Amino acid sequence: MSAPTSFDAARALELARATLDIEARAIEGLKARQGESFVAAMKAMLACRGRVVVMGMGKSGHVGRKVAATLASTGTPAFFVHPGEASHGDLGMVTPADVVLAISNSGESDEIGAIVPAIKRLGATLVTMTGRADSSLARHADIVLSSAVDQEACPLNLAPTASTTAQMALGDALAVALLDARGFREDDFARSHPGGSLGRKLLMHVADLMHTGAAVPRVGTDAVVPDMLREMTSKGFGFTAVTGADGSVAGIFTDGDLRRLIETGADLRRLAACEVMHAGPKLIRGDALAVEAAELMERHRVTGLLVVDEEGHLVGALNSNDLMRAKVI
Repeated sequence: MSAPTSFDAARALELARATLDIEARAIEGLKARQGESFVAAMKAMLACRGRVVVMGMGKSGHVGRKVAATLASTGTPAFFVHPGEASHGDLGMVTPADVVLAISNSGESDEIGAIVPAIKRLGATLVTMTGRADSSLARHADIVLSSAVDQEACPLNLAPTASTTAQMALGDALAVALLDARGFREDDFARSHPGGSLGRKLLMHVADLMHTGAAVPRVGTDAVVPDMLREMTSKGFGFTAVTGADGSVAGIFTDGDLRRLIETGADLRRLAACEVMHAGPKLIRGDALAVEAAELMERHRVTGLLVVDEEGHLVGALNSNDLMRAKVI
C-alpha cells in the first residue's frame, strides 16, 4: 500500500460524518429488532444461578470484554472467556448453571462453533448475539439476539464498524434492563466500584475518617479560655468540644469565637468554657456517610463537626481536611 501524496481535509470530514450517520442508523435500527428474544435473554440471565459467560472472537471479542465488564459492574455477575482458549481448557470455567452469551456478527466463528457442542452437552443456556438469524450459531442457540446492521461504516463494507457499535449498544441495553429488573441502585453500584468517587461517597462513613480517643479536642465546662486554647493548639483543630461530666456534648468553642472575645477586651483568664461556648454545635453520628458530613459542613458553613453516639456522648471529631484527604470533597 502506497503512502498518500496529499491530505484532503474536506474528504476526511465527509467520511467522519458519514461514519457517524451510518452508526447512528445502525443503533436506531436495533430498536425494532428487539422483542421476545430480548425478554427471554433477560429472563435467562435473571434466573441464572451461575455467571454470564461472554465469548467473542476478534472485534466481537473486544466488545464481549466490555459487555462482560458492564454486566458485572451493574449487578449481573459475568466474565469473558476467549473462545480459542476455551478449546484448550478454559471451557472448564463454564458450568451448567451459567448462561453463555456468544457474540459473532457472522454467526460462523470457527472458534465458537467448535465449542458449541460442548456447551450444549454441559447444559448451559446458550444466547447468541449475531447479525445473521440464519447462521450456524443462531441455529444452535437457545435464544437469538439480533444485532444486524444494514451496512458497515467502512467504505469497503468490510471492517467491523457499525456492527460492533450495534453489539456494544445491545450489550448496554441488556445491562441497563437487567440492573433495573434487579432493583440495582447507587449503593449497589458503589459496592462494585469502591475505588471510584461514587464508592467513596456512598460507602465511606464518618467513623472511617474521624479522630478518636486522645486526638479529640475536649475540655470540661469549667475550663477557662487558656485551657481551651492549649487544647485546640495541641490537637491541631480549630475548635474544641466542651463536655459535661458524663461525656455528653455541652457545646463547642472555635478559633473564631476566640478572635471575637479578644476584640471585646474581656479578661480571657477568667472566662469559663460554659460562658463562651456555643451551646448548639453541629453534631453527626459515626454511622453517617462521610458525604453527609460534607453536606452538613457546607450547609452551615463550618469546617469541623463533633461526632457523637446514640446517647449524645462525644466519640470523635472531623474536619474538612479529613474529607479532602479521603477525596470525599
